[in-house]
Amino acid sequence: MSTVSRLRDPARAHRFVTSDGCALHLETSGPADAELTLVLVHGWTQDHRTWDGVVAHLGPGVRTLRYDLRGHGGSAPALDGAATIPRLADDLAELIADRIPRGPVVLAGHSMGGMTMMALAERHPELVASRVAGVAFVATSSGQMDRITLGLPGMAGQFSARFERRLAKALAHRKGDRLPLSPAMVRSGARFLVFGDHPRRSDLRVVADQLLCAHPASLGAFQDAISTHDCRVALATLRDTPAVVLAGEKDRLCPLPHAKVIADELPEAEFVRYPGAGHMLPQERAGEVAVRIGALLRAAAAR
Repeated sequence: MSTVSRLRDPARAHRFVTSDGCALHLETSGPADAELTLVLVHGWTQDHRTWDGVVAHLGPGVRTLRYDLRGHGGSAPALDGAATIPRLADDLAELIADRIPRGPVVLAGHSMGGMTMMALAERHPELVASRVAGVAFVATSSGQMDRITLGLPGMAGQFSARFERRLAKALAHRKGDRLPLSPAMVRSGARFLVFGDHPRRSDLRVVADQLLCAHPASLGAFQDAISTHDCRVALATLRDTPAVVLAGEKDRLCPLPHAKVIADELPEAEFVRYPGAGHMLPQERAGEVAVRIGALLRAAAAR
């Protein structure tokens, strides 16, 4: 049985169908009657397993809801024209309304998951004002992702940006459900692109497996959406919400200055930098990320 087959479960507890008919895979843990719920939103090419280490450190007393974004993990591919960050925000709003109809919610988003949260604030400000009691932005950006050079200088950086755009277009038009890459190739690329110093082999394997489970055309379309993402203004909606901004100092995909922009827009937010860490903070610094999210949960519970 393939990894994707194992992830897909037709039971209602593990499945949510959005208003445009896209079936999303869900995972919940913790006490069902908890007043407060933590919603964890993963990033591009990944799935709910991104948060395994964080959830383990939080412990069994925290109610969590994780899900696979459309086109990722055990969820259905994104429909034509629906691989956009605004659509991801609508998915999140619908999911909260259906599966967490009452009580405060704390949101934590990694990479494109953080972008989804920003778009939620932009498109559903009433929901954010009435339900969201805390936000954690983990290795993410509010915009200008089309200028990323993967940390490479000069012409090499410009070439990498152009190559990334061409690759996204090629993927967006690719037929089939699997990327034509071996696990070893993906692990090698991940070692350079998304990790900082001394990544664990187990983390490289998990990140590679998640990417290979994602739908290629969806990945290409979402990469294009990321390049045009611009939600800096929307962060104003969250200025009175307890917040934390977490960034790896060796993040090539969402570099440190991008995190600083978010922190500047949320002057009351805690801004935490991790020396030696790259983009995959939920793996590289799982315990420390859990500590910061745990503090948000306690603050939300005390409100």
